[in-house]
Amino acid sequence: MKFAARVKRYLRRKFKKEVQKQDPIKILLLTNRDSDNTGDQIIEACDIALIHAAMKNMGMQPGDYTISSRAAAIVNKKYIANREEKDLEGARKAVKDADLVIFGGAPMFNYTYQDFYERTAITLDLCKEYNVPVIFSAVGIEYYKGENEKCRRITEAVNYPVVRQVTTRDDFESLQKMKQREDLVIARTSDPAVFADKVMERFKKEKKGEKKRIGLVVIRAFAFKDNGYNFPPEKAGEFWSGLYREFTDRGYVCELLTNGHFGDEAFLDKLVRDYGVPVSKAKFNVNKLEDIVGHLSRYDGVVSCRLHPGIVSYSMQIPSVSLMWNMKVQGFYDAIGYGYRVIPAEEIGIKRVADDLEKAMAEGVEHDHGFQLSVYRYLFTGIRDALQKTGEPYTYEELLENLPPFEGTDEKEARLKLERKFRRAYEGYNKRQEKNAKLKTQNVKLKRENKELKEKQTEA
Repeated sequence: MKFAARVKRYLRRKFKKEVQKQDPIKILLLTNRDSDNTGDQIIEACDIALIHAAMKNMGMQPGDYTISSRAAAIVNKKYIANREEKDLEGARKAVKDADLVIFGGAPMFNYTYQDFYERTAITLDLCKEYNVPVIFSAVGIEYYKGENEKCRRITEAVNYPVVRQVTTRDDFESLQKMKQREDLVIARTSDPAVFADKVMERFKKEKKGEKKRIGLVVIRAFAFKDNGYNFPPEKAGEFWSGLYREFTDRGYVCELLTNGHFGDEAFLDKLVRDYGVPVSKAKFNVNKLEDIVGHLSRYDGVVSCRLHPGIVSYSMQIPSVSLMWNMKVQGFYDAIGYGYRVIPAEEIGIKRVADDLEKAMAEGVEHDHGFQLSVYRYLFTGIRDALQKTGEPYTYEELLENLPPFEGTDEKEARLKLERKFRRAYEGYNKRQEKNAKLKTQNVKLKRENKELKEKQTEA
């Protein structure tokens, strides 16, 4: 009996050591985290919190897994340009080392005027090569155009067997058209940022003063025009400055800010310099997600164009109206039951927007917990099935109790965010200079040709 007991203890210790020696599950999270658009940064923070909650929900401890959060564009520009294998080494290693790849939030399929689609497709090629399961969680989807070669490319890649699940926050109809595998799970869900109120709770600010405060979140001057709307920069300048004065005249404290994009901040500067907006009412240097959350939490109402100020406002139950320059904006507001708080570009007017926001503020915001939970429920089941685990997803109340808070952007990462933002600004400046130089050369050539033509006509 003593011998049997010793053997039993030995086997127990041996099994325990073997379990302890098992490598942790490696999750590769791909988001648009390196963007100076703080909405993308909030997506990353909320995705990380939701993944931690899901792993805990499955009975796993932090030491049982790791989350490597990387920029979705792990396939670099050099490889896109020249297709040399050495330029793919970083992306290849990241995928090869992963046990699960999760694409979170960003517009991973965009092909109209971005190259996201090809970077995503190449990443999926690697996942297919190394048989790494993939989940797309609440990603943005562009219009499906089956005749478009770029669209066909991303559609084929999304239907690889390694792709277990694709959920979108907006264009579900296009996702349905992309689906070609019967066993591919697809769904419409909420955006992860609907949990920003909880995840970012420590960075919210208290409302101060007797007057109600309004936040106007502006977008770059050409955003509407670039998306086919007749709303040129001059009209945008007159609108935002006029809207500021309208709210001020109605007795509100009104401030203008951005979501952090350098083009948005350049336009905000123009509103101050050329359209009479007081610099004291313009909130510059929104560089971190803590910045945008801190500002938005102080407002009683928000007017925005970009999607995530509206989503974060919703999460904090702050009424907002949005100006539609992209269908994804309408899609979110429809999903939360406030589609009428989106104003089409052709209907934008100062009084209309001010009146609509006041109505929204009078109505308030009610949360649909079932809709909010959808992004977590699908993320949980996707991870569970991909890792062959068990369990049922948390209820809404349980999830809130188990969502870890965002601890803040450390100094190194904050510096990197600024560097990336400045480099994008420099890149934009250089491109504009190059374009101006070409136009000047063309102008000189046209003048010379025009002069020669006149001389020939005189001789004739």
